[in-house]
Amino acid sequence: MKTRSSLIVFICLTVAIFACMFIANGIQTSWGDVSVEAVKYAFTDRSGETQYLTGKLYKPVTATAANPAPAVLMLHGYQNDKETNDAYSIELSRRGVVVLSLDEYGHGWTTAGMTERGWTNHKVTVNYGEDSEEAGTYKKLGSGGALRYKIMMNFSNLSFFKDKYSKGDDGSVLYDSSMGGIKGFEVLSAYDFVDSANIGISGHSMGTWASWSTAAACPAKAVVLQCGELFSKEAYDTNKIHFNNVLLLQAKYDEFNYFRDYENTVTDELMSTDLRKDFLGYTGAAAEWNKTYGSFSDGTARRIELINTNHRLTTHDHHALTAALDWFSQALGAKYTIASNSHVYGIKEWLVFAAFLMAVFAMLPLMNLLLAIPYFKKSVQALPSEPCKIKTNKQWRKGAIITMAISALTYPFMTQLGHGLLPLPEGIFRMTIGNGFLSWYVLLIIIMIITTMIPWKKSRKLATDGATPINWYDIGLAPADKTDKFGWKLFGKNALLSLILLGFVYILVTIFTYAFQLDFRMIWPFLKPFTLERFGQFCVYFPVFFVFFLLNNSKIFAQMRTKYTLQLDTKGYWQTFWRNAVCMAGGIFFIILLEYIPFFAGLGPGADLLFSPTFGGPFMSLLIVFFPQILVFSLIGTYMYRKTGSVYTGAFVISALACWIVTGGSAML
Repeated sequence: MKTRSSLIVFICLTVAIFACMFIANGIQTSWGDVSVEAVKYAFTDRSGETQYLTGKLYKPVTATAANPAPAVLMLHGYQNDKETNDAYSIELSRRGVVVLSLDEYGHGWTTAGMTERGWTNHKVTVNYGEDSEEAGTYKKLGSGGALRYKIMMNFSNLSFFKDKYSKGDDGSVLYDSSMGGIKGFEVLSAYDFVDSANIGISGHSMGTWASWSTAAACPAKAVVLQCGELFSKEAYDTNKIHFNNVLLLQAKYDEFNYFRDYENTVTDELMSTDLRKDFLGYTGAAAEWNKTYGSFSDGTARRIELINTNHRLTTHDHHALTAALDWFSQALGAKYTIASNSHVYGIKEWLVFAAFLMAVFAMLPLMNLLLAIPYFKKSVQALPSEPCKIKTNKQWRKGAIITMAISALTYPFMTQLGHGLLPLPEGIFRMTIGNGFLSWYVLLIIIMIITTMIPWKKSRKLATDGATPINWYDIGLAPADKTDKFGWKLFGKNALLSLILLGFVYILVTIFTYAFQLDFRMIWPFLKPFTLERFGQFCVYFPVFFVFFLLNNSKIFAQMRTKYTLQLDTKGYWQTFWRNAVCMAGGIFFIILLEYIPFFAGLGPGADLLFSPTFGGPFMSLLIVFFPQILVFSLIGTYMYRKTGSVYTGAFVISALACWIVTGGSAML
């Protein structure tokens, strides 16, 4: 791409990014009819220190002290943040309902970590209230082990439950399973433009447990659970607690077994269990999906809506959102002038996603412009052209199969190991999902070092017979004129180049976050500005992420070069890209098929069936987000390698983006 063309493309992309975010903000604010602002509330944690609960407040212009409006408190799921609730927040607020969407403990910009939730030294492996020590479904965790493991094993254990569940015999206690929801409800009801007698709560996944806990302590008029767990009344004191008007949105393909009553699949038989019938207040043989039982007038209204989607997509499902809007309308007395099934949130999601992609790809023409500068121009290396350095199709296929197999076989086990059990210093490594990837990456780093060193040493032995040994240039880590040593100077220039490219994206997302209250995402959070604490976590995890992607890029882009790598035309790029994409994402795609084909066939999630539910859950449901990310990484990595001749720029940029996604707003101890 010539300099002038690169400049034009860069300017066009930047303008398009701003246009997308401007329109997305217009949709979010209903073009001026709703004010959207970032809010934070001080509170004292259990150690006596001041913490801040952050959130996003949607206030319709029609909500005033003279005309207070109904309100809804939104509580997100595990690894998400307040922005994940945008679909509900936008649709409710444009219909005149005030919405407060919170960052729960350990998520987003809230300063209190997940430890503020508390934990106990036991777990239950069935729905709470249906357990027994005799059956082995009520188990002790022991006094040792990782703190994050204890917290996660107590996600569905709630602080308003009986002491048998909410307190441990070692002095441990569930402190606040509302995850800040109780505080959020208090501040929401205190606004003079809110009708405090008509406040609802809605949460997704982890947020459903927070919703139960908040509703148990606060006078909520309605509760909407997006993929929630039910529990028996034996789990709490029914004389003190009453839940008003509860709607459960049941995802048909929920990857988490506790949200399908620990069954492998969601079928009609689920509606004949005592747990479901007791929830609905129904005494017949089998209750019905999508039917309201009880009465809104006395708070006994109950309904289970079956949604034909999976766990993560429930937050943005058209059917789910329509059902929730109807429920809040009836329970809170909200009079809509917009039909419940008329939605605009999807336009905002796609616009923000398009802006995110354009911001990432705008780094490519920007890189071309920087490479025209003499200082950076010297960092461009010619790609090798010797036939002996090129893989044949047969060699490439063999390497690709091995690469995919290693990725597929290690992902389910190593991610879960790091997520819960790997003995890491938890005061330093505080990102729970980050620890899962850390564990996986460390193993893959070891494997890549071994598989690089074996042919390296073999080539040195063959050099005595006249063969050319593999050198640092061959694996993409040295300049063409100094092939016998690691290219430190090349490393430094590419690091600076990458920092400028990433700085451009960071400036963009910072502008949009503070000007429009929008970050870069598509349902799942991608990129957002760091707090000081989260930037510290980025610095902790980045070295491992960088080493992984450096070796990964060396292995896939350089060591597995084909003849197409040397074709510097469009065909050469796409032929190289799909091969790189197969190596980077092929193993993950196989795991996706392994997980979802049995699920959609009516058997259950593949990980649950083949291994156990321990290896299902978060990292398996994360695949539908992780896989597209890897494809994008492959696109930009391939381009950067072919333009620079080394793997450094791509490794820096890709590893920083991957680490940014993990540490920017997800769960932190």
